[in-house]
Amino acid sequence: MFDPKAYCKTLPPQPGVYRMLDDAGEVLYVGKARNLKKRVSSYFSRSVTAPKTRAMLARLAGIEVTVTRTENEALLLENNLIKSLRPRYNVLLRDDKSYPYIYCSTEQTFPRLTFHRGARRRAGRYFGPYPSAGAVRETLDLLQKLFQVRHCEEGFFRNRSRPCLQYQIGRCSAPCVGLIEPGHYAEDVRHAILFLEGRNAEVIDLLVARMEEAARRLEYEKAARYRDQIHRLRQIQDRQYITGDRGDLDIVACAVAGGTAAVEVFFIRGGRNLGNKTFYPRHVEGSGEAEILGAFLSQFYLQRGAAAEIPGEILVSTAPDEQAWLEQALGQHCGRKVALRSRLRGARARWMELALTNARQNLQRRLASRAGLAQRFEALQEALRLEQLPQRLECFDISHTGGRDTVAACVVFDEEGPRKSDYRRFNIAGITPGDDYAALRQAITRRYLRLKKGEGRLPDVLFIDGGAGQLRQAREVLEELQIDGVTLVGVAKGRDRKPGRERLVLAEPAVTITLAPDSPALHLIQQVRDEAHRFALTGHRQRRAKAQQGSPLDQVPGIGPQRKKRLLQQFGGLQGVARAGVEDLCRLPGINRELAQRIYDTFHG
Repeated sequence: MFDPKAYCKTLPPQPGVYRMLDDAGEVLYVGKARNLKKRVSSYFSRSVTAPKTRAMLARLAGIEVTVTRTENEALLLENNLIKSLRPRYNVLLRDDKSYPYIYCSTEQTFPRLTFHRGARRRAGRYFGPYPSAGAVRETLDLLQKLFQVRHCEEGFFRNRSRPCLQYQIGRCSAPCVGLIEPGHYAEDVRHAILFLEGRNAEVIDLLVARMEEAARRLEYEKAARYRDQIHRLRQIQDRQYITGDRGDLDIVACAVAGGTAAVEVFFIRGGRNLGNKTFYPRHVEGSGEAEILGAFLSQFYLQRGAAAEIPGEILVSTAPDEQAWLEQALGQHCGRKVALRSRLRGARARWMELALTNARQNLQRRLASRAGLAQRFEALQEALRLEQLPQRLECFDISHTGGRDTVAACVVFDEEGPRKSDYRRFNIAGITPGDDYAALRQAITRRYLRLKKGEGRLPDVLFIDGGAGQLRQAREVLEELQIDGVTLVGVAKGRDRKPGRERLVLAEPAVTITLAPDSPALHLIQQVRDEAHRFALTGHRQRRAKAQQGSPLDQVPGIGPQRKKRLLQQFGGLQGVARAGVEDLCRLPGINRELAQRIYDTFHG
């Protein structure tokens, strides 16, 4: 039998990490200590009253310790062990492997701006981190509208002989075919970099000067373009600048209710609000805000490769446990001073209140939402090995009868379930009847061309009802539209077309996976796929019924309700119109020979 009091007498008064084990050798809890002897002994005093701690001690069968040279080494080791062992009684942060950045290839003659995640080894400039891929896409979309800097891959850029679609919709100045001089393009890139650095005022001053110069030269179209850029920049500046500061800081707020916690993080870089992200740490029953924030901050900022992402100042809603120790460890990790501040005034206090409001609202929504749906999204993240929990899913399906009345449907799901206000249907025309590939290409092009124009948001995962062929069509369309950061998955029917035997075809990496029939991730995919099928089938039936109830005269250009009524009255119905010749039709007032020929061809073509 394990004797904890006798064991504690053998511990040294040095910094280190302790691991509490159950009778099966599983780690129940990992903790750090400045003095191992004092910290571990405190668990077995009479003052222990926390229900979580008492429940853990009831299962305790052994303790292991690791002595470290310094206190900061103990904190770093604790963080690594929590991430690798995921103990039952620790507060666990389910975090992304890395955060996305915007990359500018400044070494090239015509630099490009693009989405980047991972190691930052290429020559050029990196801007971020951003809270999500969606925030990066939104910023890139805004930069394309403002400065028309290219976003395309190198292979696409080098092999162009004419401007692409981005030029046609005003998102690129077409440097690939020489429609802009290198000097002018370099100015646009410089303005984009100043914008990403938060120096909007300098960009506005430069654009004002160029607008006035263009007006003096009577180049009014160019001056109008500068005017529109200035107007947009001023709107963005009003929306994004949160304080008079120009520095970097994070705002971290924690809300706890119902045994669940939500931590809201606002990312401020160069005085600009890059957006916010919500985290839901696990195993927080019985934990207070100070304990949760202490565990969150260490796991969030001390991850490998995150040193450059730690700002010099972090505003917190509650002073975390071991604040001085945590500040020292973060400063040592990133090589500069880091301050945690919880006593706030003025504008900073108002922004902390905003972060707390977001945390509380997100927590209430999570508690109110169906727990099964959240579990399915987490299972989907693990099944597809996604970097972060998907927030938005979309799925396309095609429905027709023998190639007639083809309808494509797109449905949308988020963490709250079906988002029916974002559903869309597309009546497909101008393709070979029965060509599902062409129908899918047309629907995806129409859908995401609108999104590129700012009429919605892109999904994190795009499902296609079909196999490798359908998936290839979707991938080619997204490449043509220069959309990246979207995970493509084909849902192919399995053997005997029975539910539970579906195969998932992934675009990147190009693999096929099969999930267990009882997998929560597969259930979510089936729900999304079936909803897309239902929505497409309903639209097809409505279109088919409308066609059956309609008249061939409805398809004739130039025939409206009044002329149609007159034709049916004069010729005694549709059959009479069909038997009439061109000369007979011309005798009717309002019908010239050209229109009469079109009517005749409709029935005899």
